[in-house]
Amino acid sequence: MDIVMAPGFDFDQLRTFVAVAEAGSLSAAAPRVFLSQSSVSEQMRKLEERVGVTLFTRGKQGVSTTPAGERLLGHARQLIAQSEHAWHDVRGFSLAGELRLAITDYFRPGDVARMLRHLGVAYPSLRIHVTILKSGVIESGYETGDFDIGLSMRVLGKSLGRDAVAGTRTLGRESLDWVAAPDFVLEANASLPLLVLPDTCALHRFTTQWLDEQHVPYTIAHVASGVAGLQLALNAGLGVACLNASAAGPSLARIESLMPGRRLPPLPQAEFHLLPARRGEPAWVTQARDALAEQLSAPAGVTAR
Repeated sequence: MDIVMAPGFDFDQLRTFVAVAEAGSLSAAAPRVFLSQSSVSEQMRKLEERVGVTLFTRGKQGVSTTPAGERLLGHARQLIAQSEHAWHDVRGFSLAGELRLAITDYFRPGDVARMLRHLGVAYPSLRIHVTILKSGVIESGYETGDFDIGLSMRVLGKSLGRDAVAGTRTLGRESLDWVAAPDFVLEANASLPLLVLPDTCALHRFTTQWLDEQHVPYTIAHVASGVAGLQLALNAGLGVACLNASAAGPSLARIESLMPGRRLPPLPQAEFHLLPARRGEPAWVTQARDALAEQLSAPAGVTAR
């Protein structure tokens, strides 16, 4: 009696497929999965041969998923997450409970929802309640027990009234850039129209202090309630803002000069970190922090194992 093997997937190919679909091109996906572009192309060729359908439409601007590719994308995300859940479960690593997580609005807004959704699939008994707040509020609330885990940002070299918290776990650093709409033009002799979050935001205070120190004239042209609102105001051409790289998004342009003879002062880096464990916290919260650190420090488009 012949045994017919059921069709299946190669998980490395699936991870690469997800990275390509989210990055929009083979070249952009390659560093996310730590492969060469030729290796990414070869994996996608083998995956399409395996499933017998075309998964991507290829063009000058990159690739986009076909209807079949879009269906596979949903399955691939679930399969990868379930594989990781099984891996941790077999090794006795299981998370369950209500986790209160506070995250700064500036932390990878285009990625964080996907990463948290991935954690939710990998650990179905872990219920994460997310609050988006300013870093100073997160650190103060964490000290008084308002949150189980806090993720905050600080500008390197500028304490702005708050020193680095001892024992924090760094998730990564990003450049701070002056950004605006690609077609933004400043009128001659006009002061810099600055777009910011409210003055309780540490980055607002840093930006105005930095411009004052560099003797750059500016006016507060718009105050947004959050990063999404700030991005809308920037895309509308209302002015210029200081943003970390992942919060700026692809639609905005980095600018170094407003016009000949008027350069903006260079900016330092920003650092994102998880606040340290509190004395006596439950073991499962410590495990959740470790799982979050692994997931949230992964490059964009990559899900941690």
